[in-house]
Amino acid sequence: MKDVTIQKFADCFAAMGSEPRLRILRLLLTCYPGGLIVGEIQQELAIANSTLSHHLEKLKHEDLVIGIREGTAWRYTANAATLKDLVNFFLAECCTRNRVIDPPCC
Repeated sequence: MKDVTIQKFADCFAAMGSEPRLRILRLLLTCYPGGLIVGEIQQELAIANSTLSHHLEKLKHEDLVIGIREGTAWRYTANAATLKDLVNFFLAECCTRNRVIDPPCC
């Protein structure tokens, strides 16, 4: 696997390494694919607006969430494609040295 790909995944895991960001991502997964408006996330998790904005920006920068403007509000959804890539990153090598399972095709 290319070093660039490994660095990308390391950056994603680092972004999720913050307790508030992990809570945000987990919450967004509970309402996938519809997502939540920022105010709903704030109300649900009791995170100050400026702090929440910082955490969402970090998750967005690593492509873990997608933000869409709806009038004056922003709706955020979990980025399932990136999360699937993260899971596949681990599964791609799972048990292959011992040939317990064949690596996934994708």
